[in-house]
Amino acid sequence: MKQELIRYPMKMTPAFKDYIWGGDILTTRFHKDSPYARTAESWELSCHPAGQSTIADGPYAGETFVAYADLFGKEVLGKNCERFSEFPILIKLIDANDNLSIQVHPDDAYALKYEHGFGKTEMWYVVDCVPGASLIYGFKKEISAEEFRKRIAENTLLDVLNTVPVHKGDVFMIRSGTIHAIGKGCLVAEIQQSSNLTYRVYDYGRIGKDGKPRELHVEKALAVTSLHPVAEETKSETEHLDGYSRQTLASCPYFTVDLLNVERTAALDVTDVSFQALTCPDGALSLKNGDHVLKMHAGDTVFLPAGSGAYTLTGNGRVLLTHL
Repeated sequence: MKQELIRYPMKMTPAFKDYIWGGDILTTRFHKDSPYARTAESWELSCHPAGQSTIADGPYAGETFVAYADLFGKEVLGKNCERFSEFPILIKLIDANDNLSIQVHPDDAYALKYEHGFGKTEMWYVVDCVPGASLIYGFKKEISAEEFRKRIAENTLLDVLNTVPVHKGDVFMIRSGTIHAIGKGCLVAEIQQSSNLTYRVYDYGRIGKDGKPRELHVEKALAVTSLHPVAEETKSETEHLDGYSRQTLASCPYFTVDLLNVERTAALDVTDVSFQALTCPDGALSLKNGDHVLKMHAGDTVFLPAGSGAYTLTGNGRVLLTHL
């Protein structure tokens, strides 16, 4: 890799996952170059060892993003990343061609103590969905740990889970400890902590690649699950600016995600405080940063290093802007 730091907007080449519930939307709609006939997830921006994204263009093309981040550190990640021992986020696109398993993620305290890794808080943005699609988001009512255990054993857990109809553009904040599952027919952008820890408690009796039912993690789930309905999260008011609008969809210690709705041109800026990651759910945009110009299409993710300065997005489309 070049040792000289050159700041420019970088398109990412994702890592892919072929989980059994995946489909073909990521390859047919977003033209992802997946090696799998069934592609469940594309890890668009990732330093996680289970799936690392690579830089697609420019001077660092072909390098893993983790190698780039390790080499240049806070200069490209920003001052707000200094409190983290590793790159804190992972951005995914998820094609749920079938229901995902009912699952829960631990918080950092539990994960660091028992799993030697970090917990997982995440945000879902519904890019698209089929009519009648839904997802699971917490419980209908508060239940006891004893009832939780019994319903897992008796396969009646679905009776007490909160099923929510979904529509394009819906947003869900899934904090650690929240039981959840994406439903069949949902195309989702997920911004999450850089973690792959999942405790599965129900999987519709499906058989894994090894011919056996997929493993459940009942005791760990009992230790970390919040057994009451999810408190409603509040989004910020939409700010209408010249040529675009901006709204903060979710914010937590690990990430902040804004939705940009670009109608003509959006004039933006990347300071030394934080990098910016731009994920385009739909539309077509031209990104100009200094002498660097690139085209963003639906499904693309672009990384802008901290300190990149002023840039513009021109065209018509939506962008999820992730920063710290």
